[in-house]
Amino acid sequence: MSTGDQALKDRVKALIVQCARLKVPVSELTDDRPLFDPEKGLGLDSIDVLEIVVNIEKTFGVQIPDKEVGQKVLQSINTLVDYLKAQGAKA
Repeated sequence: MSTGDQALKDRVKALIVQCARLKVPVSELTDDRPLFDPEKGLGLDSIDVLEIVVNIEKTFGVQIPDKEVGQKVLQSINTLVDYLKAQGAKA
């Protein structure tokens, strides 16, 4: 993984922790941890999704156009970063 990829992942993790007001240090977020699974993941809810999507769009200039795309993209840090890279977002 390039340093640009890691920088992008770190920014995304920090954004998620801030938007969802998580009490988890950024360093504890693993790249493949589910964002919404209450058992194995972070257990985010629909309000968190809205905050995250709005901030992703503002911060990276990348649109998440609808719920269908959002469900694919917002599975984990990895899926979100892959989408951002595919849309041309830079760290």
